[in-house]
Amino acid sequence: MSSKKQGGKLTQRERPRPKYLGVKVSDGQKVTTGSILVRQRGTHFKGGKGVKIGRDHTAFAVKAGIVKFGKKMGKNEVSVI
Repeated sequence: MSSKKQGGKLTQRERPRPKYLGVKVSDGQKVTTGSILVRQRGTHFKGGKGVKIGRDHTAFAVKAGIVKFGKKMGKNEVSVI
C-alpha cells in the first residue's frame, strides 16, 4: 500500500482566484458616494446620471441616492438619482 497520495494536474498547480464580477446593488437600493454598482469586463452597463466608469469598467456612484437600472437607445444603463 502506498502512503503517498496520487498527485494529479489540479493537485500540482494553483487554481486562479475568482474575479467576483457582476451587479452589486439592486434597482431602488440606497447607495452612498463611491459605492460600487457593477463590476464588469467591458462596458455592458453604461454610466448614467450620478455614475462614473473606472478604468477597469467598474461602475461606481459619484453621489448618494437611489439606484435605477434602465435602457437608453437599446443599451443597458445604470444611474443614481
